[in-house]
Amino acid sequence: QVTLVESGGGLVQAGDSLRLSCAASGRTITTVTMGWFRQAPGKEREFVGAILWSWSGDNTYYADSVKGRFTISRDNAKNRVYLQMNSLKPEDTAVYYCAAVPRGTDYTSNYNYWGQGTQVTVSS
Repeated sequence: QVTLVESGGGLVQAGDSLRLSCAASGRTITTVTMGWFRQAPGKEREFVGAILWSWSGDNTYYADSVKGRFTISRDNAKNRVYLQMNSLKPEDTAVYYCAAVPRGTDYTSNYNYWGQGTQVTVSS
């Protein structure tokens, strides 16, 4: 069982940066695939990015809409995963969720464990 708690959301202006944090408890997430998703009002949940462990180091993958602006990292000592968001746009406004342990091999889809979400609002 993994419990995830996101934090760091807030109201920012377009062009600003935010760093979301996802604190995990219940198990060590060092080698666990972790994902970030978001859901805007009236829209379906969408994949933002993921971090996957490998023997040569973590690999990260991003949705095209955030590539080059968002960065996922992992702090094993703190058992946390971060989502650094730069050059924020109004269309990034959503509730952001972190997730752990994909169901199957598709890290862009469903996961076994989800956080409660944190609101990010970007004003123009």
